[in-house]
Order: sequence, then C-alpha cells, then structure tokens
Amino acid sequence: MVTAVRTKASVILPSYNPSERLISTVKGLIAQGFDDIIIVDDGSREERQKYFAEVEQLPECTVLHHDINRGKGRALKTGFTYFLENRPDSCGAVTTDDDGQHTPEDVMACTALMEQTGAAVFGARDFSLPDVPPKSRFGNRMTSFVFRAFCGIKITDTQTGLRAFPREQMKLLLETDGERFEYETNVLLEMHRSGLKFTEHRIQTVYIDNNNETHFHPFRDSVKIYAVIFKFMLSSGLSSLIDILVFTLINMLMPESVSGGLRVFAATFIARVVSSLFNFFTNRTRVFRSSENLGRTMLRYYILCAVQTLCSYGIVFLLSSLIAEELRLLQSLIKIVVDVVLFFISFRIQRDWVFGSNKK
Repeated sequence: MVTAVRTKASVILPSYNPSERLISTVKGLIAQGFDDIIIVDDGSREERQKYFAEVEQLPECTVLHHDINRGKGRALKTGFTYFLENRPDSCGAVTTDDDGQHTPEDVMACTALMEQTGAAVFGARDFSLPDVPPKSRFGNRMTSFVFRAFCGIKITDTQTGLRAFPREQMKLLLETDGERFEYETNVLLEMHRSGLKFTEHRIQTVYIDNNNETHFHPFRDSVKIYAVIFKFMLSSGLSSLIDILVFTLINMLMPESVSGGLRVFAATFIARVVSSLFNFFTNRTRVFRSSENLGRTMLRYYILCAVQTLCSYGIVFLLSSLIAEELRLLQSLIKIVVDVVLFFISFRIQRDWVFGSNKK
C-alpha cells in the first residue's frame, strides 16, 4: 500500500494526444500524495478529449486547454502562468510527462528534495542500462557533452521531463524563449546564465514500447535544441573568420624586408582589433544578452583580448620558427589550430567573467 506524503507543491503535466496512461499517471500521483495537478491539453485531437474529461472529474485536477497544438514549451508556460496566478500558497511546482515514464515515487522524491533545499531538482535517468533505446542513449550523451564542453553545464539527463522548480524561479521560466522541445534546453541555459543552481536526483529509467509514443522528432527537434547552443558559438566563429582573413591579408601584403616575428605580430594585432570589436558588440547584445555595465564588460573583454592576442602571437611565432617560418600560408593554418584551442578557453571566460552577471 502506498503511503501518501504531504506536499505543498503542485504538479504541471503537459499532454498532447494522450492515451489511457494519462489516467493511470494522474491517479498514481494522487495516490502518492499530490492534491493539485495542473494538466495542460496542448491542442489534442477530439478523440483524445475523453481522457481529459475523465481526469477533470477528479477534485485534485485542473485541466487547461490550448485550441491548437502550441508545443511543449508553451504548454509548460501556460501551466506556470496558471500556477503563479492561482496558487499563491504553493512553494513550487514539479513538471512530469503524461505517459508513465516517471514513477509517482520519483516525482515525489524530486519534489521533496526541492522543498528541502529550495533549489531546482531534475530527475536523471541512467542511460547506460541495456533497455534504453539507442537513439535516446546517443542523443542524450551527445547533448550532455555539448552542454559540458561549450556551456560549462554538468548534467547527465538533458531532456528529462521531471523537473521540480521553487516558486521563486517561475518568473525566469516564463521569460525563457522557446515554444517546443527546445524550451527545456533554453531553461538550462537561462538558469546557468542567472546563476541558479540545480541538483540531479537519480530516478528509474522507464521506456514504454521502446519510447514509440514520444512526440519528440529526433532530427527536427534536435536542430532546434542545438541551434540554441550554436548561437553562442556563431559570433566567435564569425569573429575568428574575420580574424583569419585580416591576418592572412596583412601577412601576405607585408614586404619581405619585415622580419618574420614583426610581421606575425603586426598581422595578429590588426586582425584582433577588427575582429574583437565585432565580437564584443555581438556577444554583448546578441549572444550573452548582457545588461551589465558597458564600461566594465568592455574593460574585462579587452583584458581577455590582450591576453589571448599575446598567447596567439607567442604560440604561432614559436611554432612557425620551428616548422614553417618561410611558408606564410602554413602559418595561417597553424594560427587556425591555435585559435580553435583558444576559442574554447575564451568562450568560457567571456560567458562567466566578462558578460556574466554580478549576481553569480
């Protein structure tokens, strides 16, 4: 017999074209101790409305309806908005899926941990188990790597639908971009940008019918998810391209009478000035969307830029002296390799120090 645990948190459950599992999922949550379940019908077909009608008869449930399918992100925002407007005494809310992939016990465990710590809690599945569908295992491992390498976010389950949020974070969730599956990725990035911590809690790994009922489209939705991360890289990539083109142009046009060391230094310096101005204003306004003081961010940026320029010059000059002092095109290839490495380092520093919020 399940012993109900009392909680002041609400459940937000987005649902699109559900099956009978919606009913069993809701009843399992009620049996576990949840007495406020906000279900968002994201424009489901007419023949699926019977499942919403059945759960709507339960006193613990509130059903909200979208007239058309608007996406999981919008469904979650609809739930968050209703929560903030109608649940003033609730400490927070936990999101979960409608297909039974998250057990009621795990939903309650994440909720209880959120209430105890006051921080967000994400359920984390074990993707090393043999019954995990290959596309799910590969997709999650790849996304986890990208998050750690490019965004500095250490997370083992990037697409978990089981997330418990304290009430204080709801405003940020509503301001986060995204209407469909990319929204949950955006939430991670916005939390990291705002200095909000989260913890992961190991949950059971449940895949029903090899996850055939999922509404996640691997190619279409992955493009949207990775586009969020690529946005952070695009500015630096364009700046690097400008830097390489200017460096090559200056290096090739300088007369033979100029020594190799001075030529490399001058080309590197001029290229970095041009590319850095583009990079700074693009990163500030488009990438990191920083609202920090312009003077402070510019000072920090150019401190970083000066250090990076000296590192680029020193390493390129050293390798050129050892390998290809007279082959100018090869020097450009060497610079590309050097600057790719420096890019990863610079990206992290820009995100966390140059444009990072003082609230961190």
